[in-house]
Amino acid sequence: QMQLVESGGGSVQPGGSLKLSCAASGGTFSSYVMGWFRQAPGKERELVASINWSGSSSYYEDSSKGRFTISRDNRKNTVYLVMNNLKREDTAVYYCAAKLSRVLTRLRSGNECDYWGQGTQVTVSS
Repeated sequence: QMQLVESGGGSVQPGGSLKLSCAASGGTFSSYVMGWFRQAPGKERELVASINWSGSSSYYEDSSKGRFTISRDNRKNTVYLVMNNLKREDTAVYYCAAKLSRVLTRLRSGNECDYWGQGTQVTVSS
């Protein structure tokens, strides 16, 4: 049973930056594809970015491409999301998720994930 704990959320002005972290425990972290999802009030949960087990392949939705960077450190059992040039529409609860696979290069849906974190709030406002 893997546990995921996100941190690093907060309030930032438009154009600002944040770095989210997700620490994993209770599983073999390097056997999992990891992803970041977000859910804004009144909206469906959406994929932001994902990274394969080794970190050699990452995927970004159009909304995050060019502004966000996902990375992982398998020695520290942690996945990161660096968010630059934040916009008001990035305001959401951000969730870390994991799927057991060393074959998949990306996540496509939250429905395929095996484990979830509790979420961390990101608010972009002036």
